[in-house]
Amino acid sequence: MRAGGEAIHRPPVTAAAAAEPSTRRSAGVVGLAVMASRLFGLVREQVFAAMFGAGKLLDVYLAAFQIPNLLRDLFAEGALSIAFTTMFTQAWDQEGEKPAWELANLILSAMIFLMGILCVAAIIAAPLLVEVTNPGYHTVPGKFEMTVQLTRVLFPFILFVSLAAAVMGMLNARFVFGVPASASTVFNIVSIIAGVSLAFAFDQSARAHWTHPLFTQRALYGVSLGVLLGGLAQLAMQLPSLYGLGFRFHWRLDLRDPRLARLWTLMWPSVVAGAAVQVNVLVNGNFASEINGGRSWLFCAFRLMQFPLGIFGVSLATATLPAVARAFARGDMAAFGATARDSLRLAWFLALPASAGLAVLAGPIITLIYQHGRFSAHDTAQTALALQAYSLGLAGYAAIKVLTPCFYALGLPKTPLRISLVGIAVNLALNLLNAKVLGLGHAGLALATSGVALVNFVQLMAALSRRVDLGGLRQWTGFLLRCLAAAALCGAAAWGVNHLAEAATPSRLWRAVGLGAAIGVSVPIYFGAARLMRLDESVQAWRMIRRRLPGGRVEPASL
Repeated sequence: MRAGGEAIHRPPVTAAAAAEPSTRRSAGVVGLAVMASRLFGLVREQVFAAMFGAGKLLDVYLAAFQIPNLLRDLFAEGALSIAFTTMFTQAWDQEGEKPAWELANLILSAMIFLMGILCVAAIIAAPLLVEVTNPGYHTVPGKFEMTVQLTRVLFPFILFVSLAAAVMGMLNARFVFGVPASASTVFNIVSIIAGVSLAFAFDQSARAHWTHPLFTQRALYGVSLGVLLGGLAQLAMQLPSLYGLGFRFHWRLDLRDPRLARLWTLMWPSVVAGAAVQVNVLVNGNFASEINGGRSWLFCAFRLMQFPLGIFGVSLATATLPAVARAFARGDMAAFGATARDSLRLAWFLALPASAGLAVLAGPIITLIYQHGRFSAHDTAQTALALQAYSLGLAGYAAIKVLTPCFYALGLPKTPLRISLVGIAVNLALNLLNAKVLGLGHAGLALATSGVALVNFVQLMAALSRRVDLGGLRQWTGFLLRCLAAAALCGAAAWGVNHLAEAATPSRLWRAVGLGAAIGVSVPIYFGAARLMRLDESVQAWRMIRRRLPGGRVEPASL
């Protein structure tokens, strides 16, 4: 039944529908691929941090990369990706294969044309863009000018990743998850190899002392070109799979086509909502630009938080969107609610122990990953503060990733828009309070980000609950309390084992072993505690992991 008591017609399950993989199985595939991507992403940032340290040079690179990266989040992996995947899925299911491919050609042609114009305009307006986003860079000689030059080099990145995201959406709509999710791993690998190689090629002083290189600003150009090559590789890796599905690209630019108007109708609320999120990022960047090294500390911390976020939040959201879009197209709101509820519960179940682990092990993790080369112990301490603040909002972020696509499948994109606009006011108020009044510095900015994530999650959850059955308040309260209790045990175990290892030896190697032992002990403690508390997600998560292991048995598909 619909909310108003209206009966829902449920068509018979077709062979194609029966063959659809389960959301959790698909999320398992994406999760492992994202895990590999995040690992190589950490390696990439670790290498760049060791090359340049947390200071002027790394700040410049991060600020220059920020603007095209914001547009990637806003368009490529945000509004455009969700709207395009929804339209393509519906076109395939309702009209057939050929109209779906025609739609893809139309949208890809428009993307190439419009993103090309955007890149040219941004390269011309680079000084203004840097002035708006990083006004504090004027206080350090040469920092502003260097950021402008690097912004011009990096901006074409948005074109490559936008096309890669569109291709990923088509593959996901046809139940191909592993290859597109692995494409970002290729991006990271190519970025590392090409970036380091070109850094040495561009920087004569580094070549002269290659055993202990001291990289200068010339190396930044090599690293930036390596990032561009990585973006191109991310697109190229997916094309064979798309070709295998029967897609053939044909240039078809028609800006007056009504389907582009419909795409924009679906996109614009998300664009504004995404812009609201990016306004928060820009506001944080403005505050951070006043702290030399602040942007680097925040970025390195957020990169570590993105590791579990990508595995739990993004992977579940990627697999959930096609499932809820099909359920809505069939009028099966019970399946819609069940899919959203199960994905959301699993996201919280996996994110809460990750939050506890990041909070108690922030210092040792950052020491192991980042404290090399020019990244000092002081940088480690400051980055650890930011990571602990970010960890408080990890579960909220993961839940938002799952909930937001549900509103687009329902045809209600304005709801996340309104909630994001509220988030701007909350973010600004918290930043002013934490950074200016309380004097918490960059850690206060991270704390504000976590607060906004939790506030937005509560609003999204309440809004979706009014339209589909996500479970009652009592059911969710019991679930969250049990998860929090198990996560507390997990965090305590991790802290205890790591504390004993640090007290036993000053050796960096053995401390790394102790950190691994702390993680290795805490994970089974969490799953064991969850099992004793009768949290079904413990079994479901283990099955999802086991299916991806060599020799793992594939369970029957279920939601």
